[in-house]
Formats: sequence, C-alpha cells, structure tokens
Amino acid sequence: MDALRSALQPITHKLPTPIRDLGVSIIGDACYKTLVLDVDPSDVECLKLGISKGLGIGIIGASSVVKVPQIIKLVRSQSADGISFLSYLLETSSYLISLAYNFRNGFPFSTYGETVLVLGQNVIISALVLNYGGKAGLAALFVAALAASFATLFSNQILDMQTLSYLQVGAGALSVASKVPQIAAIWQEGGTGQLSAFAVFNYLAGSLSRIFTTLQEVDDKLILYSYIAGFSLNLVLALQMGYYWNAPSPKAKGKQKEKVPIQSPAATTTATPTKKGPTTRRRG
Repeated sequence: MDALRSALQPITHKLPTPIRDLGVSIIGDACYKTLVLDVDPSDVECLKLGISKGLGIGIIGASSVVKVPQIIKLVRSQSADGISFLSYLLETSSYLISLAYNFRNGFPFSTYGETVLVLGQNVIISALVLNYGGKAGLAALFVAALAASFATLFSNQILDMQTLSYLQVGAGALSVASKVPQIAAIWQEGGTGQLSAFAVFNYLAGSLSRIFTTLQEVDDKLILYSYIAGFSLNLVLALQMGYYWNAPSPKAKGKQKEKVPIQSPAATTTATPTKKGPTTRRRG
C-alpha cells in the first residue's frame, strides 16, 4: 500500500484546480484530503461516502441512456406489445412526486439525479405506447396533465411540505404498484414482447445501489423503504426476463398457429381398361 501511495500522491497533489474543486464539492474537504491527497482508504466513513458518491454519479450517468434501447425498440417495431401503459403511468407519477420531495428537501443531487432523466424518458415511452395503441389524443392529454402536476408539486405556495410528505408515502406505493401491471402483462402473454432487457437489468442494479447510497447520505426512511420495495419487484422482472429470454413474441406465436403444413396429395393411380384385340378364333 505504501508503494501505491508513493506512486499516486505526486499525481493527486498536482490535479488541475477544476478537478480538485469538483472533488471537494462531492466528498468535502476532509474526505478529499484523506482519500485523494493522502491516498488513505483506511478511513471507513470517508471510503463509504466516496463509494456512495461514485455509485450515485454512475447511476445518474447510466440513467441518461437506460431507457433509450426501449424507445428504439418501440420506434423500430411500431408496436407496444408487452409494454404496460399503466405501469409507466404509475412509475412516472411516482418519479415526479419523489423528484419534488427530494428537491424541496435539499437532498444531495447524487442521491436522486437519475429521477430527472428517467422521468423524461418515461414520458416519451408512455406517449409512444399510447400513440401506437391508436390513442394519440390521450398522449397529448397525458403530457399536459404531467406539466400541471409538475407546477403544483414544485410550488411552495400551492403545496406545503407536510402534504408533499404524505404524497411521498403514496409515491412509494405507486413505485411498487407500477411494476405489478408489467409483471402481470409478461405472465399473461408468456413473453416480454418489446420490453428492453437493458432497461430491466439496469433498473435492478440501480435500485440496489440506491439502497446503499440512501443509507449513507439520506436519513429518510420513506426514501429507503421505497427503494427496497422497488428492488424487490425489479428482481421479479429480471427473473421473468431471464425465464422468457428465448420465448417468441405473441405475434410470432400467432403466425406459427396460422401456418398449416401443406401435405402433398397422395399419388392416385387410375387403372386403364385394357382393350381386347380382335380374336381370330372362329365361332363354331
């Protein structure tokens, strides 16, 4: 360890000022000195904080594209098979409430930043699902309702913190409930349809990481319990994704049923009557 420290310290002590300032803003002066300048991982509290911040930033980075594969699958297939709009509606509502709750409580952005990015992607997916389901007008109404809800939740004049806390309790329930329609849709259809495996497994990893970051940085049981519940159902979705990995889509199953094997008609032989030739025998 001493050899590694000796090799790293000349580098860490000469980091550019913007990088140093960024590091201090993320983990604080004391932990920056311990972990970066002194290269001393023996300080458990600083080490856990550093890991938590790293995970949080990683989750935010991954969340910027976590549902892009899902959007691409929907656009390419022009189909919303296997996608539950109700699931996305509940999840989007939950994310919007949680975003307002975290922001207005002043929690570190690294503990909830992905909510902003996933929320935006959820709105796009929900609108696509409605559009491909022949409900384009309802998609416009959905976006308008979200905009009105956003203005209400972030306004201190309209909604006080006590009421927002009650809504956060409901948001935890919504987050859990949002997974149930999707789980049910997969089970009923016997396949995952257009559901993106990338999104499912990233959600699983992200929700597990969020349990750790919340324990380290946010002293709020409402947030913690919602992440634990979300992880449990994300695990169910991941298990379904693995189980139905090679299952054909409902449309493919329908096409297979429509195909009727064509059997070649049995060769029929017709007996040709044999004509008798003229006889040379005289009749007596």
